[in-house]
Amino acid sequence: MTAVELLEALTQRGLLPVPPVLADAAGSPVSAVVYDSRRAVPGAVFVALRGQKQDGARFAPQAVARGAVLVVAETSAPAGHDGAWVTVPDARLALALLADRFYGHPSGALRVVGITGTNGKTTTAYLLRSILEATGQRCGLLGTVAYSVGLEDREATRTTPEAPDVQHMLREMVSNGCTAAVMEVSSHALALKRVDGVHFATAVFSNLTRDHLDFHGDMETYFAAKRRLFEMLPAGAPGVVNLDDPKGQLLAGIVQQPVTYGMRNAADVTPEPFGYTLSGLRFTARTPRGAVQVRSTLVGQPNVYNILAAIATADALGVPFEAIESGIERLPGVPGRFEVVSKPGDDIGVVVDYAHTDDALKNLLETARALSAGRLITVFGCGGDRDRTKRPLMGAVGGRLSDVLIVTSDNPRTEDPAAIIDEVLRGIPGGVDRASARTSRPGPRAPEVLAIVDRRDAVTRAVDVARAGDLVIVAGKGHEKTQVIGDRELPFDDVAVSRDALARRRMRQRVG
Repeated sequence: MTAVELLEALTQRGLLPVPPVLADAAGSPVSAVVYDSRRAVPGAVFVALRGQKQDGARFAPQAVARGAVLVVAETSAPAGHDGAWVTVPDARLALALLADRFYGHPSGALRVVGITGTNGKTTTAYLLRSILEATGQRCGLLGTVAYSVGLEDREATRTTPEAPDVQHMLREMVSNGCTAAVMEVSSHALALKRVDGVHFATAVFSNLTRDHLDFHGDMETYFAAKRRLFEMLPAGAPGVVNLDDPKGQLLAGIVQQPVTYGMRNAADVTPEPFGYTLSGLRFTARTPRGAVQVRSTLVGQPNVYNILAAIATADALGVPFEAIESGIERLPGVPGRFEVVSKPGDDIGVVVDYAHTDDALKNLLETARALSAGRLITVFGCGGDRDRTKRPLMGAVGGRLSDVLIVTSDNPRTEDPAAIIDEVLRGIPGGVDRASARTSRPGPRAPEVLAIVDRRDAVTRAVDVARAGDLVIVAGKGHEKTQVIGDRELPFDDVAVSRDALARRRMRQRVG
């Protein structure tokens, strides 16, 4: 299509009052919709976004030099600009609508499930994909760990990418024979309108706890971003919400067709009594259509919520119970989500998990405590250049629920990792002297606290000091394969490091 035809997507939404008159070059076919001037090619439409530090309009000359035939921006064309330029009040919305039109509205050919919330999005997405594929259809996936477009899996760069990337991958899914897609939708993506233009069949809300306040500023603004997903639902589409979360209760009163799940409050989907083991979960879930028998290798109470969310969503979409049960049972696990990396023959357990908020860490450690025959040893850190307010909160949780706590680096980025650790340690009741690595809080449950800046050394130390029957939890990075230190992104994998440490422990035991 030509640029003029592409811009009809904006006039239909009122971003352009009347169709603009463009230069002759804009009458040729459009080859791409881009937001990065470096990705411009001959025939591209360049949408200039305002960032936190830069205005993309500054880079319009570079985009034009690479062949862009049209610039869409929130500012007027500068004097001397050579080429077509359209001014819009909201460049991010324009980017989303243009990308959707350019790729032929691919979500209209898919049953798209959007999942939002602070914790549980990834596991719920994997569960739903497994359930939908158990019906015999091919299902795509966009999320924190991977992008799956039907015939190919790619490592994810961010939970929800920019609108052209989302629409491109949705189009690939359609081309590859997918009839459904499951998408994790981050609060950043909702606030920045990356999924505007996507047609969602249903939306899922897991929970809301403190996170990303460096971006959103406060919890109400954070929730407002999450709520946008439900405001985007078409009339009559089900909205699946966790009724045990206060914000879930609020959403249940907003959506036209609420479908609820929970463990503490009366809801549409609830579990019968069950227990926890390291081998997985077995329980019966009650739904309006009847009982679902759950057999899963997933572990712990947080995963009960994730399974209930997946059941409630599948039930709302009319998926047969046989496929729901089979899909849950087929899923072997989720990378970096309570991933057990120790072997049955090991005398200790080692688990890697992505928990990187105080609430997620609390849920993780409470689950681990119930599964540990010995001490609970926790390794975690906090990321640099991100929400600093959660650091002492995570320290408080780790200190309260661990027998041995090793505070280390996560992705320190441009901050001093030792300074980040000090902020974490301030949250431990009674305080900690990092030099002596001991808490001053008296009492029999006072944890042993270590501060080790190097994450590899911290994980190795945790495995080394563990006694038979202890459980080691390595939290914060989960599936990630790199560590960001300064301006460098270095290879680092908690799972691989933990396995190496376990292998050395086994070697020492054999030698001994």
